[in-house]
Amino acid sequence: MTPALFIQGLRVTIGAGTSAANVLRGVSLELQPGEVRGLVGESGAGKSMLGRAVLGLLPANAAIAAGRIAFEGRDLLAMREPERRSLLGRRIALIPQDPMTSLNPVKRIGAQVAILLRHHLASSRRAALQRAAELLAEVAIREPERVLGLYPHEISGGMRQRVLIAMAFACDPSLVIADEPTTALDVTVQRQVLQLVERLRQRHGAAVLFVTHDLGVVAKICRTMTVLHAGRVLEEGETAHVLARPGHPYTRALLAATPRADRPAEALRPVPPSLIENLWSEAHQFDRLAAAGPA
Repeated sequence: MTPALFIQGLRVTIGAGTSAANVLRGVSLELQPGEVRGLVGESGAGKSMLGRAVLGLLPANAAIAAGRIAFEGRDLLAMREPERRSLLGRRIALIPQDPMTSLNPVKRIGAQVAILLRHHLASSRRAALQRAAELLAEVAIREPERVLGLYPHEISGGMRQRVLIAMAFACDPSLVIADEPTTALDVTVQRQVLQLVERLRQRHGAAVLFVTHDLGVVAKICRTMTVLHAGRVLEEGETAHVLARPGHPYTRALLAATPRADRPAEALRPVPPSLIENLWSEAHQFDRLAAAGPA
């Protein structure tokens, strides 16, 4: 079976010349059709940068220095820009991190959903608005026709995130990058959003790369997981296996630092500074080898 997403030896740098710094260091992973894979790591691990590399939305001062990214067997890095951009929003979709700032504040909800449908599906304005109402209903927004006429500031953060999820699945994508979509939401709304993403994933058969720092979220929704630190993959595998029998010291340290409802009295242990120092030492060794080039 051809993977929905195949990444091999991906290296991304920020800056230029002697000041260039690696933010992704030889990352490799596979995502099968219909699979939900968690991409886990603390802030600054490179999770969002990996998603941006797949989407072709790297910052202006960032560049792919090495590696391969394939979508359904097609080399994204070898595509011309117009061809690659035609995939975004239709075959490859994004659920962004912050629902408070991801929608255009001066456009009504209906216009923002409809323009996506008109661009990718060549729908008429009337058909696009009708479909937009259906999409909002699919993500359990009450009175969808009324909500289409509202501005983003007139709805709650949870509703805004539902709108963004509806937009991500609007064109029946086969790959969705979910970039920490529950971060800015309270616990109750987080659970609703996770259930919603899982229901839509099953309905559309999409593969989902779920970027998060929350191991609890990974345990709930992800069949497989990849642990990232300093732009390097430290461990990956079936989620149940990794969480029950973590093989890397960093994964074990993350679990020890995570609150657990079934062990409320258990003291949390911070990640040891010595472990972080060792990991950064290994990362810098990678940088030296990459700078030296092939032997």
